[in-house]
Amino acid sequence: MELREVIESRRAYRSLDPVEVDEDLVRDLAYHASLAPSCYNNQPWRFIFVYEEDMLQRLKTALSKGNEWAYRASMIIAVLSREDYDCIIGSRKYYLFDMGIAVAFLILRATELGLVAHPIAGYDPEKVRSILGIPGDVEVVTLIILGRHKGEVDPILTPWQRESEARRPPRKSLKEFTSLNRWAS
Repeated sequence: MELREVIESRRAYRSLDPVEVDEDLVRDLAYHASLAPSCYNNQPWRFIFVYEEDMLQRLKTALSKGNEWAYRASMIIAVLSREDYDCIIGSRKYYLFDMGIAVAFLILRATELGLVAHPIAGYDPEKVRSILGIPGDVEVVTLIILGRHKGEVDPILTPWQRESEARRPPRKSLKEFTSLNRWAS
């Protein structure tokens, strides 16, 4: 699959079937994330790949209402960082930007492998921190839900989720987020 096809086929599906997760898959996803650029090559990203059944079940208790679909995840990846893991140049803090690039690489690799890697915001960060033993000074930025797309809409989804499952939610027009040569509101 060409990169353009991977990007165009990436979707945040919620209807998931299980996928076999092993250390080879973890290494593959982590390796591809590690190739992302970062300020002075600081590589501020940290990932915890949770796929052993007992830990996975414990971590699922940190998910918010509305994310019950994620209980079908075969793996949950905790994405972590800290401000001082990366460049701070004046008021510019690069850690979230650089970590976002690494997450994008990981998601695109998962998509290329025929998997769904869906980042979520609906979770209790303190509960995640407690379950996974994450130090208090390390930020839990997101969780990525991993599985295989079911192909049919899961009845557990809310009406809004079913709609976005059936067709890609609309994207902003290029005119809405791009300017040429100077700021245009």
